[in-house]
Amino acid sequence: MIATELLDSAQPALSRRRVVDLRIGLTYTAVLLDDGSCGVAGTVRREAPSCCSVLCRAGDLKGVAAQELASGVTGQDPVATALGIATINATTNATIDTGADTGPGPLDVLPIDGARVGMVGYFEPFARELRARSTELHICEKRLSRGTGTLPDWVADQLLPRCDLVIITSLALVNGTLDHLLALCQGEVALVGPTTPMSQVLFEHGVDHLFGSVVLDGPAILDVVSQAGGTHRFKKATRKVYLANPHKPPGKGSTVLSC
Repeated sequence: MIATELLDSAQPALSRRRVVDLRIGLTYTAVLLDDGSCGVAGTVRREAPSCCSVLCRAGDLKGVAAQELASGVTGQDPVATALGIATINATTNATIDTGADTGPGPLDVLPIDGARVGMVGYFEPFARELRARSTELHICEKRLSRGTGTLPDWVADQLLPRCDLVIITSLALVNGTLDHLLALCQGEVALVGPTTPMSQVLFEHGVDHLFGSVVLDGPAILDVVSQAGGTHRFKKATRKVYLANPHKPPGKGSTVLSC
């Protein structure tokens, strides 16, 4: 599993850190570590728990070893998984040199023009330009939206293998579908958004582009997350970063994972 490999890869850095604070918001989850690094991951909501607490250790997680919180990434609970990915992102993404400027976005880098494009998860900022530049655009979404041309998420099994470029939410890391979705794709792969771990592990699984974020102001991100904010409210406290697979073979198509 990709999640297990991400955890193993981050272990050396995780072993030296402890959790200072965390937030589980309606749209994102954030974890702040004792060296000031902070990571985020998308929150996947689940059915109401049988008791009043979603996490049995709620209220006792501040001060735990980062490795302990990160281990939730390998389980079945989407809330614990989001905490795990956010913790891994705090250590992994903090090592990326942000430079003076923000990195390029998917629409700037990826081969969209004339491509058959698939999207798993509806991302409105991308959709209009993708429709204009691609020959086909198929959007698969769990929550169907009227007027957006979305299809049920299960259609991805039939559509993705035929697409030149596929855009998939990296929330798939949280809901446990990433391994399956990558197996369907025949072209290039990119992971996009605040949930993206900037890890070489993803390159080993066929990902060719990583578009993610480095948190510059952890306390500000915690405030936004705890107030049910999302990516538009992250802008002042994060910087977008981009990594390309250094071993990318020529001539592949493209798959983008976005959150």
